Amino acid sequence: MADGCFEFAIDRGGTFTDVHCRCPGGKVRTLKLLSEDPANYRDAPTEAIRRILEEETGLRMPRGRPIDSSVIGSIRMGTTVATNALLERKGEPTALVITKGFKDLLYIGNQSRPNLFDLSVTLPDNLYETVIEVEERVYLRQNGCQLGLEDYKRRQGVTKDDIFEIKPVPTEEVIRQLEEVFKTGIRSLAIVLMHSYMYPDHEIQIEAIASRIGFTQISLSSKVMPMVRIVPRGYTVCVDAYLTPAIKKYLDNFQSGFKDLDKNTEVLFMQSDGGLAPVQDFSGSRAILSGPAGGVIGYGVSLFDKKTPLIGFDMGGTSTDVSRYSGTLEHVFETTTAGVTIQAPQLDINTVAAGGGSRLFFRSGLFIVGPESAGAHPGPACYKKGGPLTITDANLVLNRLIPDFFPNIFGPNCDEALSREASLQEFQKLTARINSEIAPRKMTVEEVALGFVKVANESMCRPIRALTQGKGYDTSKHTLACFGGAGGQHACAIASSLGMSKIIVHKYAGILSAYGMALADVVAESQLPANLHLNPENFATIRTTLQKLLKDTTDKLKSQSFRDDNIEVEMYLHLRYEKTDCALMVPAHDAAQLASAVEITDVMLGKFPESFSERYTTEFGFSLPNRTVIVDDIRVRALGKSRADVSEVLGDKPDGMPVRKIESFFEQGKMETPVYMVESLSADQQIDGPAIIIDKLNTMVVEPNCLARVDSRGHVIIEVPVKTRQEMDTDQVDSVQLSIFSHRFMSIAEQMGRVLQKTAISTNIKERLDFSCAMFGRDGGLVANAPHIPVHLGAMQETVKFQMKALEGDLHDGDVILTNHPMCGGSHLPDLTVITPVFDQHSTKPVFFVASRGHHADIGGITPGSMPPFSTILAEEGAVFKTFKVVEKGVFREEETVAMFMAPADKVPGSCGSRNIRDNIADLKAQIAANNKGISLIKDLIQEYTLPVVQAYMEHIRENAELAVRDTLKDLHSKLGGETLRYSDKLDCGAQISVAISIDGESGSAMVDFEGTSPELHGNQCAPRAVCMSALIYCLRSMVQYDIPLNQGCLEPVDVRIPPRCLLDPGENTAVVGGNVTTSQRIVDVVLQAFRAAADSQGCCNNCTFGNDSFGYYETVAGGAGAGDGWKGRSGVHTHMTNTRITDPEILERYYPVVLDQFRLRDDNSGGQGAYRGGEGVIRSILFRQPVLLSLLTERRVLAPQGLSGGGPGKCGENTLVRPDGSRMFLGPKISITVGPGEKFVMKTPGGGGFGSPDEEAEKKTSKPVELQKGSVHQYKLIQESA
Repeated sequence: MADGCFEFAIDRGGTFTDVHCRCPGGKVRTLKLLSEDPANYRDAPTEAIRRILEEETGLRMPRGRPIDSSVIGSIRMGTTVATNALLERKGEPTALVITKGFKDLLYIGNQSRPNLFDLSVTLPDNLYETVIEVEERVYLRQNGCQLGLEDYKRRQGVTKDDIFEIKPVPTEEVIRQLEEVFKTGIRSLAIVLMHSYMYPDHEIQIEAIASRIGFTQISLSSKVMPMVRIVPRGYTVCVDAYLTPAIKKYLDNFQSGFKDLDKNTEVLFMQSDGGLAPVQDFSGSRAILSGPAGGVIGYGVSLFDKKTPLIGFDMGGTSTDVSRYSGTLEHVFETTTAGVTIQAPQLDINTVAAGGGSRLFFRSGLFIVGPESAGAHPGPACYKKGGPLTITDANLVLNRLIPDFFPNIFGPNCDEALSREASLQEFQKLTARINSEIAPRKMTVEEVALGFVKVANESMCRPIRALTQGKGYDTSKHTLACFGGAGGQHACAIASSLGMSKIIVHKYAGILSAYGMALADVVAESQLPANLHLNPENFATIRTTLQKLLKDTTDKLKSQSFRDDNIEVEMYLHLRYEKTDCALMVPAHDAAQLASAVEITDVMLGKFPESFSERYTTEFGFSLPNRTVIVDDIRVRALGKSRADVSEVLGDKPDGMPVRKIESFFEQGKMETPVYMVESLSADQQIDGPAIIIDKLNTMVVEPNCLARVDSRGHVIIEVPVKTRQEMDTDQVDSVQLSIFSHRFMSIAEQMGRVLQKTAISTNIKERLDFSCAMFGRDGGLVANAPHIPVHLGAMQETVKFQMKALEGDLHDGDVILTNHPMCGGSHLPDLTVITPVFDQHSTKPVFFVASRGHHADIGGITPGSMPPFSTILAEEGAVFKTFKVVEKGVFREEETVAMFMAPADKVPGSCGSRNIRDNIADLKAQIAANNKGISLIKDLIQEYTLPVVQAYMEHIRENAELAVRDTLKDLHSKLGGETLRYSDKLDCGAQISVAISIDGESGSAMVDFEGTSPELHGNQCAPRAVCMSALIYCLRSMVQYDIPLNQGCLEPVDVRIPPRCLLDPGENTAVVGGNVTTSQRIVDVVLQAFRAAADSQGCCNNCTFGNDSFGYYETVAGGAGAGDGWKGRSGVHTHMTNTRITDPEILERYYPVVLDQFRLRDDNSGGQGAYRGGEGVIRSILFRQPVLLSLLTERRVLAPQGLSGGGPGKCGENTLVRPDGSRMFLGPKISITVGPGEKFVMKTPGGGGFGSPDEEAEKKTSKPVELQKGSVHQYKLIQESA
């Protein structure tokens, strides 16, 4: 970079473009422009550079003429071009090239739905427009395979694994297919083939063909991200092919605004991983977090004091970004953005849909903030364009924003000031409505506005707690690093709520992402798959790979003029324990080393096992010391170090004086509040709150009792006092506090879940997250249940109440109860519930309860996995715990617990005890630890608010859920005409489920009567009463169009009548494993049909188990969703009471003796006809490589899913075995059968019912906006809700 040149760092955001420029001589210029202003300029970054150069050089530079780049040393830029194109689906038309049999794989994805209660199953569209299936195939070599593959060509993969090339690329056919697509005008290809991460040759062959034909963007999954799992790798390569052309178009457009830019100027772009890359290396899959990444670098590099970790808090107009920095960048390698899973290194930036533009609602007694946003148009009410009330309006009404300090760009003609009057008028209307519903207490306009601000603050605290407490960090031991346009108005309240004592508002808070670009390092990164055991025998191979990657990455940086002494390298191994699916990216013991000093020795490699064990223990609370460690991938990250200076200091000047004093509203009421301009403040000048500090781009609110000062570098430091206990009235509900407690209670349930996931050892709990955690009041009534597993919803309160009655007078401090019996509120035996009563020092009875329910992989019984297809009595399904103290007075009863798990071997012929007792015991201890976490957090809440207040709001929150359901039932009564709602349906065996629903429109109550339902069955398809109650809660919540607390109150307005000893309330010893996974689905179909809410979905989980003496595997398979009024049924998705993810095809073939022959949507019109068609089922075909026992537990193979309102039925499912000679055997819905090598099991799952007559014209509905949330917290939520 030439001396004496301008150095620009620019963040082109969705609304504003921020600029930081270091001029010759060291002067710093900042600038903020609208990103889109076509009336005045073509491109915001180009215009910003033009303005600064013109002003600083004095040379006239007319708009529209290329800018002389000779005085520009560097341009570093982050851009939302890729993110916006993804959100708005405005990328390049793309074709997907994939292995034959998998054309719908990326449509099906992991088969889960993102929102449990969205009956329409809204998912973003795929990024590709058409699909080319290539009839190529490779099989992995496996010991014990009996398919006779010796005649096929054996190849060696990148990982040195042997591969059989079963079908080479059919060159002529591929040429024909690609030419046909080329004729349609498509020029971008995304290529992803089975196992190409380790054998890329077939992708490379197709790339060469496509290049000759003329395709201009060809993205290969083996190059974009060579990691196992075809589904996320496929999504990632589609993102790359879809977005890279859009980025290139933008870059070409940007560069055209300059003269000789490529010759004179270093142009670098920020990637999602926080590193800069030259223009030619900037691609779509690495650009999603381009802008936000700069903010993390900005506060991390310039504010971290090497002692206190930082929480980044970037609050903008529509969303808030939360991140953490403790000396190193925290990366994640798989996130979901705009509904698309991306497998690439990204900074762990968590986005929540809460910002200044978040809309305000009052529903059923609750203050609700977002997630809907007013957007830029029409914007908040104060913009005077007819917009809704937002958080910005609330701050304006509270006099925490001052219109005089904003430009006059509002109003219909964009020439007026922010209008406090417009905000006030709308708040007056809302306040009147609120006061009419919450009598006798009356609230003022300011109290209502402050209430919404408090609720918004709490919604932003939840992801911060998850990012810290959820990973084992103490939130209060962090400093809040605040930036973004709206963050300063909320920072004091958020820090106080989280127990943080210090806030730093960066001097460049309004343009911190741009400033971060100036500080960032240039990064070159490379990664290769390995699939090796981590042992000394493989060190030579690992060393060779590291050396290759080291050379590749450092050579790339040297080509950009970096020297060895200015290049640092980080080496990583992607490690996991054998037979687990949770890999961690582990850095070398010396995390960053100068490239010139790197030595890859056996000693260095020998430290990886210890580092992995330590990291695993930190993440999950334990390690597996005798388990083999697998190296999945080898990665090197080289950093060309930035030379930016962060030591700017303020000059001497006198203390600044307030420019005015106003009356602002706080918790204490109206208070005189001085207003300061930040540029007038001197170093270390102290300002007592309340006060408002304003700079050109940011407004900071210093709340009462807080103390602000400006440090020597110009940052505003705010000291926050320790939060004192709040005194509150327990008799009268406060709607604001009710909303806050709703967040706090749910946060506790979520944090319990994080502890359980971290400390459990089994795959079901740790990796599939098949568990739920909840808290209960002193009466055993459910208070908060994180909505993770639909079949667990509300069921645990039946369990807690049963134990309270059974152990009345025998519950003591230090006791923990274990239960799983269906008569005690259990769902099925593998779901073990651990309940901990909590006592106050002054009470002999529990003051509340916490509980966790987890699915244990095996608890004994007549088949591995404890889910036998043909069980007839409960004891055949495994160990039974009715009322058992697993911990008594603080002592874990391990010997007695083991005996209970092993008891089935002595009770039932052909049965055995638990097949993995160590995992059972470890998972029980994890459940106890999760309960202890919940107790600790509730005690913190009690310390903050007092026990009477917490208990009172436990009651109030249940009353609020009851009110929400009553409101919904009143609406349904009006909509459905007040008649009794009836529906009946039959299981494949002929047993009937009947329901009659009578709604009282006055009270909003309902009677749900299952009279007419068949008696209990011989077999295992009876559903416990608790499962029926869970299905009802699920249905009621699905018909409410907004979030409500999921607790006991949901069923208070509902009188449920189930005939004794019927299909839905069987006897004590009746088998129930099938009822939990099949009958539960049919209960939902029947209830939703009665309410006329949706046609039947597939009505089944399609349970498939196979294994032999050496392994066992279990999966549930997606099908068609039912259509409804205004939506088509989603195809290839799990519905209603299940939402389990399916194993990725490459993982399936890697670890099990099978080949997945096809996994696609049915093409035989399996979805019911109608104005809105039902969703299609799927075809899943599995070829077995050795003998196995195959067990099926399925439904809807005889009786089809029915339509609604004239819609046609979906097609039944089919289970078929195809023999090597091509002959076929029909298997029926439920069977256990031994199958041999070369035999193929083909499952067709049912379609969904249609809605409305096929002759009716379907009304087009406006599609829902794409989800804003992203980051590891959001990813965890998605995984747990798809457990």
